[in-house]
Amino acid sequence: MVSLCPTTLSSPFHSKTLKLNSYPQNANHRPFSLLPLSAVASRSGYETERGFDFEIGDTFFRHESATGRDLGVLAAALYKKKNDNLRVLDAMCGCGIRSLRYLSEAQADFVLANDANEDCNGVIVSNLSTVSSEEEGRWKVIHSVANRVLAERYVERDYFDFIDVDSFGSDSSFFRCAFDVVKLGGLLYVTSTDGFSSGGHRPNHSLAAYGAYIRPLPYSNEIGLRMLIGGAVREASVLGYHVSPLFSYYSYHGPVFRVLLRVNRGKPPHGMHYGFICYCDCCGNSQAISWDKLGQIKCPCGSDVPDSLVVCGPLWTGPLHCAEFLAEMLSLAGEWGWVGNDTINDLDKLLKRMIDESNPDLSFGFIKLDEIASRAKVNSPPIVTVMNAIHQEGYGVSRSHISNNAIKTNCPMSECIRIVKGLQQQQL
Repeated sequence: MVSLCPTTLSSPFHSKTLKLNSYPQNANHRPFSLLPLSAVASRSGYETERGFDFEIGDTFFRHESATGRDLGVLAAALYKKKNDNLRVLDAMCGCGIRSLRYLSEAQADFVLANDANEDCNGVIVSNLSTVSSEEEGRWKVIHSVANRVLAERYVERDYFDFIDVDSFGSDSSFFRCAFDVVKLGGLLYVTSTDGFSSGGHRPNHSLAAYGAYIRPLPYSNEIGLRMLIGGAVREASVLGYHVSPLFSYYSYHGPVFRVLLRVNRGKPPHGMHYGFICYCDCCGNSQAISWDKLGQIKCPCGSDVPDSLVVCGPLWTGPLHCAEFLAEMLSLAGEWGWVGNDTINDLDKLLKRMIDESNPDLSFGFIKLDEIASRAKVNSPPIVTVMNAIHQEGYGVSRSHISNNAIKTNCPMSECIRIVKGLQQQQL
């Protein structure tokens, strides 16, 4: 692997571009075979991702976010296959790599690439020109704040099938404008990078941004995803829409929380999974609390230790993923050569774990093996051994894509402790 050396920032109006073989515009196209996802500097100011050489200039770019871009492209391509049309709005496009990939890999009919920084224009135009010329009308580059772009699209009745908002921090101000511009049945790909709020360190900030008062919990990074979805659910319901998450992805760099939502009109068909999460420090169990039970919260363990119950919310308490949609994404990734023994990244492992997490029998949150071992006062057994033992007891269990040494299960903590102690005894 070639390490990335510090690059010399090139002019945003650099006239030289690396030429790229564009895909044939037909339904049987196949993107480039998987190349290493980590950035490789082929020359000053350029990066490589999925076979694309592109200029970054002085734009903000993270090669670690490539997996999030992979997931977005796969989802957009599936939408295109099912609907025969794909109009994408990349609201904060940076150097334009997402827009470039939506055009080439998802075969978008049109991409509106926006970035508030006008100095990025040369870089974005240069990168998108490797796919098609501006005169062909498949893309357009504009420069304005995201909310203004979304509001103008709404006024002009210019709607989009797929809207990608790769925002920074806990900026949720775009939700309402985005819901007005995405087509019914369309997809909205949202972002948060606010790890402080998801960790419960800024509860008043999370309350202002997402309407959720968040306190520290052992599975704070999953709370970050649920906080983001919950904020979207709240804003969508105000406008008469309902949203359902197709996948929810956490990455430690940043950290980054990304969620793909499907937007539809009316009330959710299976009820609104929007309430509170309660965690007991004494027994280690979590439970969902509905609005009408807020004044009756107590843990089944009967603990009377003051402040042992930690309550967060309101936020999303339903499933984080749609297993059927993820299976389609995994199948498409296989067709494109993005998964398998010869690939460099762990996209197939990620998608398979997300599918396992989609088991409706599993409760929200996850349990770290270290916590179980600490409560049981034993050494941590191998995670596969613990999972097999839990499964044999008749409980559902899966790995967590958020934490490698954690499991999602409907097995109570007390039973997990008993099982781990039993495994320890078997080794004596």
